[in-house]
Amino acid sequence: MAKEKHVAEVADLTIEEKLRALFKLQVINSEIDKIRTLRGELPLEVQDLEDEIAGLETRIEKLQEEIKSFESAISGKKNDMTNSKALIKKYEEQQNNVRNNREFDSLSKEIEYQTLEIELSEKRIKEFTAQAKEKGEYIDESQKVLEERKKDLHVKKSELEDITSDTQKEEEQLLKKRGEYEQIIEERLLTAYKKIRKNARNGLAVVSVERDACGGCFNQIPPQRQLDIRSRKKIIVCEYCGRILVDVDLVEEEK
Repeated sequence: MAKEKHVAEVADLTIEEKLRALFKLQVINSEIDKIRTLRGELPLEVQDLEDEIAGLETRIEKLQEEIKSFESAISGKKNDMTNSKALIKKYEEQQNNVRNNREFDSLSKEIEYQTLEIELSEKRIKEFTAQAKEKGEYIDESQKVLEERKKDLHVKKSELEDITSDTQKEEEQLLKKRGEYEQIIEERLLTAYKKIRKNARNGLAVVSVERDACGGCFNQIPPQRQLDIRSRKKIIVCEYCGRILVDVDLVEEEK
């Protein structure tokens, strides 16, 4: 029932009442635009900083995991070296008790192999240590950037909170009013208004005729068309920019 009543109320509006509602809606939207312009790019800057901080924290976490992986690999190679040294000692002791040259040569090859394994492990440890050091330097750099970005975020958030606290109540009231006017404007007309407003450089979808010209694009309006606009019998749009036109007297009446 409520929806049917609302549809009936919308249908009962005269063209003049529709024009007045559209003009009031434009005034409200323009006030909201001013508030949001006052905030400027701060909300986007805050969001960008938060995204960058999250990215840096993820990067640092990943680098720390890589360092742990290198440390684990170094530890593994050290264990390999310990095992190889133990085997060399064992083979050297066995060489003292060999029965022939073939056994001696076989043990010598094992000692040589384990010696090569130790050298390879030492090489890998140096590589892993260098890579871990490099990752650590990246972490230090990233930590410095992270701290700077956190300070920047704190400043930007404080600025945004100050502006928001000053304008939040006013914006909430305007948004409520906007909702009320959008409820009484028929859907087709409201959709057209929003489309015009979206495409307009300054967000003006409804403008008055000033000095015989469109208040949006400043192109001249023919006298007969101006008479039609003043009669408020139909909704007329500028043939150049597509904005909805109202007469200046209606604007004065609504002030």
